[in-house]
Amino acid sequence: MTAVQLNHTAVYASDRHLSAEFIATVLGLKVSAPFGPFLPVDLGNGVTLDYYEKRDEPIQSQHYAFLVPEDQFDVMIARLKALDITYYADPGHTEPGRTNSLFGGRGAYFKDPDAHNMEIMTRPYARG
Repeated sequence: MTAVQLNHTAVYASDRHLSAEFIATVLGLKVSAPFGPFLPVDLGNGVTLDYYEKRDEPIQSQHYAFLVPEDQFDVMIARLKALDITYYADPGHTEPGRTNSLFGGRGAYFKDPDAHNMEIMTRPYARG
């Protein structure tokens, strides 16, 4: 059986440049050259976030979780602070300025410019 892998996903944004640059800055990545109507951010594991401007209707908030190296977590939190972005320990955003320690790692949630709920975590969720 062939392994199935996520290759890319479209991320709707009111301003694709603003949103792509935002997540690239937080994660320490680069925005790639436009590909048709998309502005890609390569995540380094073969997956691309393809930012797509959607102006004809409201953007529905989605959740995107990023598994990040432990030694980069504090750097990313510092970037959020430098951007004056509040981060939270929980997905409901009730614990501002805190991180969590789920599954023996660390994690935090924050909103991007279009209110997508972004998550950085150093350990993947333990699945039953």
